[in-house]
Amino acid sequence: MAAFPGIGHIAITVSDLAASTAWYAKLFDAQPVLDEDEESGTFHHNVFALDGGMLFGLHTHTEQPAAETFDERRVGLDHIAFTITRDQLDGWVARLDELGVARSGIKHARYGSGISFRDPDNIALEFFAPPA
Repeated sequence: MAAFPGIGHIAITVSDLAASTAWYAKLFDAQPVLDEDEESGTFHHNVFALDGGMLFGLHTHTEQPAAETFDERRVGLDHIAFTITRDQLDGWVARLDELGVARSGIKHARYGSGISFRDPDNIALEFFAPPA
């Protein structure tokens, strides 16, 4: 059997597609490569192409859910981590500060170091540096 494949893309549902697209465009320093209604007509998505071939999609659905924000303590997604090196930690702290994004300090653990922050829908994000 072949090795288990890596993750090809992540798609998250957002409450305000335009606002989230603008926020992530600043974070990624890039514009979406795709902005379209999905062919079934049940959602619209904007997709960013990140380094390493990863796609990151923002979705808005035609049917409205119950109003609530993301909470990683519920069953489902806990957080999304973007891989960086330990040498890049301080640079990402400065970049988040430049963007006005609230963040944690750099936290070090046996399994790696990270900076936690949240998107406009309170989705937990992290820059994560595995141990050297």
